[in-house]
Amino acid sequence: MSSETNLMYVDGHWVEADSGKHFEVKNPANGEVVGTAPSGGWAEARRAVVAAARAFPAWAALPAKERCNLLLHVGYEMQARKEQLARLVTLEEGKPLAEAEAEVLYAAEFLTWSAEEAKRVPGEMIPASVANKRILVLRQPIGVVAAITPWNFPFAMITRKIGPALAAGCTVVVKPAEQTPLSAMALFRLFEEAGFPAGAVNLVTGDPAEIGKEFLSNPQVRKLSFTGSTEVGKLLMRGAAEQVKRLSLELGGHAPFIVFEDADLDRAVDGLVACKFRNAGQTCICANRVFVQEPVFNAFSAKLADKVRLLKVGNGLEPGVQLGPLIDEPALAKVRAHVDDAVRKGAKALCGGRPRLDGDFGKGHFFEPTVLTNVNTEMKIAVEETFGPVAPLIPFRSEEEVLAKANNTPYGLAAYFYTRDASRLFRVMEKLEYGIVGANDPAPAVPQAPFGGYKESGLGREGGRYALEEYVEIKNVSIAI
Repeated sequence: MSSETNLMYVDGHWVEADSGKHFEVKNPANGEVVGTAPSGGWAEARRAVVAAARAFPAWAALPAKERCNLLLHVGYEMQARKEQLARLVTLEEGKPLAEAEAEVLYAAEFLTWSAEEAKRVPGEMIPASVANKRILVLRQPIGVVAAITPWNFPFAMITRKIGPALAAGCTVVVKPAEQTPLSAMALFRLFEEAGFPAGAVNLVTGDPAEIGKEFLSNPQVRKLSFTGSTEVGKLLMRGAAEQVKRLSLELGGHAPFIVFEDADLDRAVDGLVACKFRNAGQTCICANRVFVQEPVFNAFSAKLADKVRLLKVGNGLEPGVQLGPLIDEPALAKVRAHVDDAVRKGAKALCGGRPRLDGDFGKGHFFEPTVLTNVNTEMKIAVEETFGPVAPLIPFRSEEEVLAKANNTPYGLAAYFYTRDASRLFRVMEKLEYGIVGANDPAPAVPQAPFGGYKESGLGREGGRYALEEYVEIKNVSIAI
């Protein structure tokens, strides 16, 4: 990556932080510095917001087809450069190269899907109650959108937010995670190459508290979209209340994964491995509590442990690696604390259970892929999101029991279950209190479908035609004739 690209992008220019300072970006697999990013703050964020506000009227007035073409260009370029972009993800985030390539393609699809939806933001005419009136309903872009994104999917979390925002006619300012700013810079280089107008897309890096405070306090920011922890989401809600600022929040999860006795066990095992161990368990919708019906509990546990033992752990750039490192030392410490707490309270590790500290693993933040049994609700791992490669198995007897346990959480982002009973399939999917449900499917998140949660897992939806609704205001125009 060139030094020119290791800058912020504001009003069509690559710029330094006012302080001239940078922070290091390290590879979580070995601790090596892979790049730097400017240490910006409130002042840089304010200039980016001003630029976005200045660009908004012209961008909103641009024909939808032209916005569509610009977004398509970036999406297609991402697809064409997937190997280069994926390598960058692996270097700064750690996931295996194959997973990183899949993320790049996934991220590109948010842009191409949103591009097509740009041409489908219709208004409507409503029949009036008197003969001399006509009632029109207009959908108009909300204005400047600020987006704060996490590190675990550094491309996809940005495109999932700003694809629909730009398609709807909004201008954007993005603050990426401190752990993964380089991917964001590479993406904004593509926006520049595509010819996006100055100020339509802006990127600021640096202090999350200062930048976030500016987004909340600046009245020119009409909408804030955030993906991250529920605790931070609640802080943003309080801050946004001062101006009644629009919010989209995709927050924490604690996904149940339910295996009924009639399930295809091999298919359920493969589904759990794909869902739980992708990105080393660092996904907001990965399985956190695995409920298995008692008659098949032992068989499922054995099959799962056999499969998990075969997962190859290592640097994501190495051939054949299936499980990379955790993002940093605090993440590793949390996973270790959850597993140690569970074992201390009676859980048994069928495989894994420890950090990898041998050889080159000691330079990074690796934890063995782990399967735990004898898990109960007294353990932290059963009540808190672990965000690591650990599958805790909990037996259950009845459908009613497991639904009560699955729903007994303040979170409601994603849930999964496996069954071959058609009646049960409908009963369970309707009773699970979650915004995303995978029925015999470990990968329900796709660009064309809504993504978001119930309860404390967030507000609003991302993905598909539903996403654009988050970035428009609805105006009632009553005309007397």
